[in-house]
Amino acid sequence: MSDIHRIPLSSLLRPVRAGATAPLDRLQRPLRDLRISVTDRCNFRCTYCMPRERFGRDHAFLPREALLSFEEISRVAKVFADLGVEKIRLTGGEPLLRKDLPKLVEMLAGIPGIELTMTTNGGLLARHAQSLRDAGLQRITVSLDALDEATFQRMSDSERPLAEVLAGIEAADAAGFRPLKINMVVKRGVNDHAILDMVRHFRHSGHILRFIEYMDVGESNAWRMNEVMTASDILARIHAEYPLAPIAANYSGEVAQRYRLLDGSAEIGVIASVTQAFCSSCTRLRLSPEGKLFSCLFATQGHDLITRLRSPQSNDAALAAWIASVWRARQDRYSELRGSGTHSAQGEKIEMSYIGG
Repeated sequence: MSDIHRIPLSSLLRPVRAGATAPLDRLQRPLRDLRISVTDRCNFRCTYCMPRERFGRDHAFLPREALLSFEEISRVAKVFADLGVEKIRLTGGEPLLRKDLPKLVEMLAGIPGIELTMTTNGGLLARHAQSLRDAGLQRITVSLDALDEATFQRMSDSERPLAEVLAGIEAADAAGFRPLKINMVVKRGVNDHAILDMVRHFRHSGHILRFIEYMDVGESNAWRMNEVMTASDILARIHAEYPLAPIAANYSGEVAQRYRLLDGSAEIGVIASVTQAFCSSCTRLRLSPEGKLFSCLFATQGHDLITRLRSPQSNDAALAAWIASVWRARQDRYSELRGSGTHSAQGEKIEMSYIGG
């Protein structure tokens, strides 16, 4: 596949809104994105994220009364917008398990200059797609790891049919979410046979299909490097049947390397977070369901936002100053250090089901 080359991230930064000041961390990365996990609960038990042997019936999830209220989330989001954040992604767990989520979407959609997105496993999307669109949600990413029932069940361990996810994709399309992004985590020897099935299915759909290297998130998925299907191997497999050409990144910090099928039928992305780490351009902070800030998907501890948020002396200026100080102290680059062999664990990593992908 000699004609496929990695395209470096654009050197252009997304412009900051007038009046907003984006702080820089210790590696000179600007704060641009906030990922808000609205619940740690999920209706799937994906083996790479929330394996049933650890997240079984006796697992203690956060009590619902401990979760940030919609009003608190909206307030924090406005403070982040004033700091230069331009994109907010709602995650989980499964965000559609959070009761009345469209109400939160409506509150966040009213913040000027914010692109509002959501990631979902799609199982509940069919019943909520239109109300989310009406509330102001702009984009949706759906996680889908196979198109045959047996492999889908093996990956998701959900006891829910694949048809529900496909119906959710159709409903989101009909509601006006176009293009959707369809994310497939590829685990060698488990679902890599489904790569071309996914390409064939989503060609001509208008949606963007993205393949993600199986990652060592959290402490529960028993990750091994020999189970990683590398981005280069994924691209080679696709290119053998559907020739590809690279596309430039949309903006600095975009995690997917972009390609198009030469016949014009689809855009393909690969997220090579294991073999080609993109820590140097990471612009994301993550907010947990009960109000902790995490500066990396692979962090071992968070920063206490909720105490400051609920303090009687709390005001937005003080919150903004504290958030900026957290960001300016940030020097996380776990994936780069893991790849270089120089990373040593300093505690258990947070689980992706708690903080979002």
